[in-house]
Amino acid sequence: MTDFRDKTAIVTGGASGIGRALCRELARRGAMVTVADINGAGAQEVAASITAQGGRAVAAQVDVANEREVVDLVNAAGRLDYMFNNAGVCIQGEMRDMTMEMWRRIVGVNQWGVIHGAMAAYAVMRRQGFGHLVNTASAAGLIPIPTQSAYTMTKHAIVGMSLALRMEAAALGVRVSVVCPGLVDTNMIRTTPVLRARMEDIEPRIPLRMFSAEAMAAAVLRGVSANRAIIIAPASARLLWWIYRLSPGLMERTLGRKVVSSFRAVRKED
Repeated sequence: MTDFRDKTAIVTGGASGIGRALCRELARRGAMVTVADINGAGAQEVAASITAQGGRAVAAQVDVANEREVVDLVNAAGRLDYMFNNAGVCIQGEMRDMTMEMWRRIVGVNQWGVIHGAMAAYAVMRRQGFGHLVNTASAAGLIPIPTQSAYTMTKHAIVGMSLALRMEAAALGVRVSVVCPGLVDTNMIRTTPVLRARMEDIEPRIPLRMFSAEAMAAAVLRGVSANRAIIIAPASARLLWWIYRLSPGLMERTLGRKVVSSFRAVRKED
């Protein structure tokens, strides 16, 4: 099992949600944390709250879609024990309602953002001969989620890249894990743009109870400590993944159709 005391960690998307919970839990366990986020003020607030409680943290304003900013962030850390590529965005709606600009935004953050972080951190960790890359995907990286086609695509890509890199990196002393959260109660749920509908109409129709960000962060660090390849939480997400693996058709006929029909019940036409 891993001891996080006196280890260095970068967490992208650290100003809110799972990222913020990870920063706080890592600091509580004795790590030195860089809270990185495009929301610089939010990152500063999280870092200040950590130091006020006796932890160690610094803030960095970083757009993960910008390769140069991510490379500079990683290089400034010096030694790097953990890189949590956690930043992500989502747009909910049917693919017929999406624009190419929406696709570029999601791919830029969710896919290229993780690539930028993984490439920069992997270079440092290879030179060191140690380190752990932790890429945040989603249960949508294991199970296709209708009304989130672009998000699902990027998260499947993160899962695939992480598992392939894990095999390459092992002999070089670098560990790789991919995190696949189910429904987590974060601000992202409420601020995600919804196409032709309102989130307040959709949220009551969500069939599963949401996990807290703090519980998810604890589950992530347990998985990292155990060097798990895929870290899935809560239990409902693991159950859905197993059902999908055993019977994709059953998942399509049940959850898939339920999600689509529920969304179309509140979707507004022109």
